[in-house]
Amino acid sequence: MASKTLMRFTGVGGQGVLLAGAIFAAAKINDGGYGLKTATYTSQVRGGPTVVDITLQDEEILYPYANDGEIDFMLSVANVSYNQFKGGVKPGGTIVIEPNLVSPTDEDRKTWNIVEIPIITIAKEEVGNVITQSVLALAIANYFTDEAVPADVLRETMLSKVPAKVHDINNKAFDLGYKYAKESDNR
Repeated sequence: MASKTLMRFTGVGGQGVLLAGAIFAAAKINDGGYGLKTATYTSQVRGGPTVVDITLQDEEILYPYANDGEIDFMLSVANVSYNQFKGGVKPGGTIVIEPNLVSPTDEDRKTWNIVEIPIITIAKEEVGNVITQSVLALAIANYFTDEAVPADVLRETMLSKVPAKVHDINNKAFDLGYKYAKESDNR
């Protein structure tokens, strides 16, 4: 049986979710599979709800959209987007949230495996650059999808998409993403 992973990143425009989705899709292709991202965002881009669905599979992708209840993993860094798009995650699926910005209900906690990782705080305080939150998200998502893409391929793809002068902080963010994902894993 061919592997297939459906992921969703949600936030608001300007938080890097579109870039993270593009990197994941490219990494799967670099690994010899098929990767596709579909994005929806408001016309006000910065600050508007943003969702990126990522399909990663070994065989050709025939349908580029995830149906409600099919998403394996979601990561959300904005409450407005979380509330708007959480319904796409299958019951029992994992949702990683930025606890300072996203407030799941008690019912949400019963429906999904909610994992709290302060992604933006880690990017600001430990990496030293808030822009690296999308790289943290990549590593966290890959961990919780049991490495939908081999970590080394994902890292190499990510580094190919950013200027060489920021490779060090992006490598640090990638490593911290894995560290925090492992520490927060409550599955």
